[in-house]
Amino acid sequence: MRKSIFASCVALALVSVSGAQNQPSSQPTPGMDMSGHDMSKMSAPSSGMKDMPGMDAETSAPAMHSMEGHHMDMGPHMKMTALREPKPGDEQRAQKVVEAARQVSEKYKDYHTALADGYKIFLPNVPQKMYHFTNYKYAFEAAFSFHPEHPTSLLYEKHGDDYKLVGVMYTAPKRYHESDLDQRIPLSIAQWHEHVNLCMPPADRKKEGLGPKFGLHGSIATKEECDANGGNFHPLVFKWMVHLYPLEKSEAEIWDVNRGHDHAD
Repeated sequence: MRKSIFASCVALALVSVSGAQNQPSSQPTPGMDMSGHDMSKMSAPSSGMKDMPGMDAETSAPAMHSMEGHHMDMGPHMKMTALREPKPGDEQRAQKVVEAARQVSEKYKDYHTALADGYKIFLPNVPQKMYHFTNYKYAFEAAFSFHPEHPTSLLYEKHGDDYKLVGVMYTAPKRYHESDLDQRIPLSIAQWHEHVNLCMPPADRKKEGLGPKFGLHGSIATKEECDANGGNFHPLVFKWMVHLYPLEKSEAEIWDVNRGHDHAD
């Protein structure tokens, strides 16, 4: 399942960056750092692909499927926090986050409740194994403070016409240092991640964003090499993110960053 979430993250990256290259957009994507935006002037995100700048099914669907089966540790394109030595109180602090996330998950098992409470399905018309239902009010809130009862995104699997909730996603500003992240969720328990060193192809070669040179699966990981190949370099795509599976039973399963890597979904 972790590989499915990473596939979704890749697609979100392609949407965000390709949109920025083509035109300004007032519609944020899950994980986008909105701390510098005035939310009162920000329009609600559309539930349709047609309103996502630079996004189309021809590009987005292959992006998701091409990244399935890849580990979260993507070398130069993925930055993850290292697990620290436990400190007194870490386990208790982390457990409070899990308990809050578990209450949220119980509340939103019925995805209709999530929609009614302001969560929006990101790219609902693009086939995915993991869908982000994002609350942009909470995403903005997370840029300044941490409220475990307000996850930025709810993570669902789709089964026919129904959605099954499997996890939540929290975000933190890209300006944060690891010490700041540790204040939100102890780094002896959770590993936060961010997508980095992305080289996108020129607009007339956007399909090359799936590799082998460009994109989060591409070999290019420096600005110099990206410039030499006519690409557009982005040292950081999104802000910090962490996934949590509060309905699982063991701590290892709740915080497992490798979930789904060794077996089929």
